[in-house]
Amino acid sequence: MALSSKPANSFIVARDGAPAALQGAVVAIGNFDGVHRGHRAVIGAAQKRAAELGMPAAALTFSPHPRTFLRPQEPLFALSDERSKMRLLAATGLAGAIVFTFDAAFAATPAEDFIEKVLVGQLKISGAAIGFDFHFGKNRTGSPQFLVEQGERFGFSVDIVPPLQDEGRPVSSGAIRTALAQGKVVEAAELLGAAWFVAGEVIHGAKRGRDLGFPTANIRLDPSCGLKHGIYAVRMQVDGERHDGVASFGRRPMFDNGAPLLEVFLLNFNGDLYGKQAEVAFLGWLRNEQTFDGVEALKTQMQADVAQAREVLARSRGRFPELGEAGKLP
Repeated sequence: MALSSKPANSFIVARDGAPAALQGAVVAIGNFDGVHRGHRAVIGAAQKRAAELGMPAAALTFSPHPRTFLRPQEPLFALSDERSKMRLLAATGLAGAIVFTFDAAFAATPAEDFIEKVLVGQLKISGAAIGFDFHFGKNRTGSPQFLVEQGERFGFSVDIVPPLQDEGRPVSSGAIRTALAQGKVVEAAELLGAAWFVAGEVIHGAKRGRDLGFPTANIRLDPSCGLKHGIYAVRMQVDGERHDGVASFGRRPMFDNGAPLLEVFLLNFNGDLYGKQAEVAFLGWLRNEQTFDGVEALKTQMQADVAQAREVLARSRGRFPELGEAGKLP
């Protein structure tokens, strides 16, 4: 997989239905959180079938994530926010994404109605590609085999993609969340197919980094972010440019032990990033968050962190997730 930024394309994002350009598409169906290698296998199957049929290929996905709606008491560590997910999907070469609102009415839709009224009636699909464990409809009664049977009934193809493993590890969103919770960002990248990244607006912080000689660009992540607190080698993309850096994600136990914050010190950069949108890719784990005997000891450690990060980043020169352009959801 090429790891570079992708120019704008004609990727279409539609809500709760397909515009004319996506009518009759072969749809890859799933939540696609993180758009990892397993997801891209499903997308690839849809694209292959679409090419055979002479039809467009599109993603059919849901917002919010069904688990978030069905189990709101259990915060879900999302691997990608909605805008990032659309950009990752755009980079696969799909024609577009159809995003259905997952609410009480949608959750109560029987599997039969989802196929007949949504897939056939609304979208007029030519085919569907799903993962081996995809279930759908009220109480998840719709199975892959049921979709195959209904495809034969209504005249659309169904491709079921088998499980994907990486050296014995399942390639799944759950496995990636587990790796990130342990700070294993390299392992997460192997499962994703590219470095894991976060996106957000650069905000003002307490300016402590500036006082220490390490000014930081700060991003407030979603409270559900399950990334292990610690120090990382990162690469930030902002205004189309990439900058190497060292990032701290955590509660700053040396100072206020407050709400988790991502603080990125960029190497060889001077400029004002406040208010800008940025993506930060995590390329290496350096150490745990910790306290020190004093400010000078902290500064000495930060200098060591910078040196170590430079070594990690030199081995990862140019690496960054491939992102396409996708407009906001209507």
